[in-house]
Amino acid sequence: MDPSPSAITLRPFELSDAGDFLSWAGNDRVTRYLRWDSITSLEAAESYLRNVAIPHPCRRSICLGGHSIGYVSVRPGSGDERCRAHVSYAVGAEFWGRGFATAALRMAARRVFDEMPDLVRLEAFVEVENKGSQRVLEKVGFVKEGLLRKYGICKGEVRDMYVYSLLSTDEILG
Repeated sequence: MDPSPSAITLRPFELSDAGDFLSWAGNDRVTRYLRWDSITSLEAAESYLRNVAIPHPCRRSICLGGHSIGYVSVRPGSGDERCRAHVSYAVGAEFWGRGFATAALRMAARRVFDEMPDLVRLEAFVEVENKGSQRVLEKVGFVKEGLLRKYGICKGEVRDMYVYSLLSTDEILG
């Protein structure tokens, strides 16, 4: 029987996640739209976890049966931008189209709105070609606000991106 998205948990990354992390973060299909390149070795996975993922206050491992299958990250603004945060996520390719990213994003959105009293807006920037990520956002309740032409660089190429938002007053779907 296939595992259900309801079986996932979110937790801080640990160094012991390196092997699992490498299995999905080393896949070019998974990292295609991420700002970082695929991880190519266990040593690189350990270094990334130690220096980037673990110190990040709001980056969580999406876990299924104790194994890391992806991540969801919330990067809150500071000062005058503390009312908003940027969200990003990815799951291993074998979990695509099965609701795991949607469930993780839904959990993370609920959690950060509860835990961060100044936060009123989550936002995501998604390449126009990344239809799967657009579906994830829309299933959670994010609203597509518009097209940002030549907005960001991904893998060395300037890309058009859609901006999506979810407000603390919006209904989180599902």
